[in-house]
Amino acid sequence: MTLELLLPILFGGGILAGFVGSLTGLGGGVIVIPLLTIVLGFDLRYAIGAALITSIATSSGAAAAYIKERITNIRIGMTLEIATTLGAVLGALIAMYLDKKYIAIVFGCVLIFSAARTVMKKENRRDEIPASRLSKTLKLNGTYPDASGNIVHYNVRNVAGGFSIMTLAGVLSGLLGIGSGAFKVLAMDTVMKIPFKVSTTTSNFMVGVTAAASAVVYLQRGYIDPALAMPLIVGVLSGAYLGARILPKTSVKRLRLLFGIIISLMAILMIYNGITENV
Repeated sequence: MTLELLLPILFGGGILAGFVGSLTGLGGGVIVIPLLTIVLGFDLRYAIGAALITSIATSSGAAAAYIKERITNIRIGMTLEIATTLGAVLGALIAMYLDKKYIAIVFGCVLIFSAARTVMKKENRRDEIPASRLSKTLKLNGTYPDASGNIVHYNVRNVAGGFSIMTLAGVLSGLLGIGSGAFKVLAMDTVMKIPFKVSTTTSNFMVGVTAAASAVVYLQRGYIDPALAMPLIVGVLSGAYLGARILPKTSVKRLRLLFGIIISLMAILMIYNGITENV
């Protein structure tokens, strides 16, 4: 396929990746990798390299808008990013000794179960949840504007539990080569009792930091093709900006449904790769 035909496809795929990534906190890789490998037939390593760049673009484009809208909790993001980074290093070491296909199948099933719980879960008043002592010490409790523009206060619970799951998310990222955005959102929403919109936007902020560290490795090994990445980046930034404008006015129920669908598709792909021993 010629470059002239590829450009509109890559640009359109980038818009979709940026839009979905900014709304769900999963980064753009969940759209970009299947598009490049399954639809366009590119090598997986180049697809991952392009996906990392688009994740950085999604995070950069959406994070700035979400911070301006006062939805992202930067203190939570920076605190939990420590756990994710440590976990990623540990996962890379464990990968030398374990058969990854069984891990992929098990965690694919866990993701499907988590997706179902996320979709069915109701958004409770988070200001009625008592803050933990550690969240007060670290000043993690915060506020965000709802769809009507009213300021909603929320308290954070079980910081240690969230930190542990973030470590697991990093391990999975290093072990299986998957993005850990799904586990980040689930940890913040389910374990730490952070409102779903704050969870997705904070995850978006964190994804860029994680992807930037991995992108350096792919760049050094020559797996980032500028001709492939540039149209994706332009599309991703446009999609991320659009998603950032829509999210504050979107109902939490619809966001949960979109999140559930996306991570269910991720889980099915993970299980399939595990069964066919392609992970």
